[in-house]
Amino acid sequence: MDRYREQAPALDPYRLLARVWSRLTAAVPSGPQIARVVPDACMDLIWHRESGRLFIAGPDTVPHVSPIGPGTLIGLRFSPGAAPAALGLRGDLLRDTRVGLDAVWSSAETRRLADTLAATDSDRAAQEVLQRSVTARFGGDRDPVVAAVLGMLRSGVRVGAVAAEIGLSERQLHRRCLAAFGYGPKVLHRVLRFDRARLLARQGLPFADIAYRIGYADQAHLAREVKALGGIPLGQFT
Repeated sequence: MDRYREQAPALDPYRLLARVWSRLTAAVPSGPQIARVVPDACMDLIWHRESGRLFIAGPDTVPHVSPIGPGTLIGLRFSPGAAPAALGLRGDLLRDTRVGLDAVWSSAETRRLADTLAATDSDRAAQEVLQRSVTARFGGDRDPVVAAVLGMLRSGVRVGAVAAEIGLSERQLHRRCLAAFGYGPKVLHRVLRFDRARLLARQGLPFADIAYRIGYADQAHLAREVKALGGIPLGQFT
């Protein structure tokens, strides 16, 4: 059995989070289940209740496929571009990785957080502990360029026009995107478009309509990008 639940964050005064989530995986005779995590421009802070491990899932550029052992995972999914400011580490240093929180925060701070989480008696309580810990460390300073880039790329502005619109050189924009998102604006554009394609596919739109609506050259282009970023055909995401 694998039960996944997500919801809007309850404690997020700085609007850092996209959602909070939990995953309960029960032991099955056939062995560990397999999870496929695909690029979505987000990063996650995750706690495994049974082992006490705290780790960060960095921004992916390829599908991350791994076995899931029995137990409970509690996670915060940061909004695109928000995690580096909240966690205190450049996004490109976390790209395509899973790293222990104690590699980013001090061992003592990580241990205190793990002990507080271990004392919780529900998924919601653990989620709130994680949210409070992130909020307490965040100074409130966010790069205004991050929101502008994200908004323009989501609205269909071409990558080449984004730098001029913001008033940066392409090299400056690339550096800012690496720090905030973990990759440059071209990869970010691909990931955001892929994520939207999956959403529209789940809503039942024909694939040709999806390709036209969000700017792929044709349905074949859509299929290639989905396979490159997700590892499986679009139909398997519905």
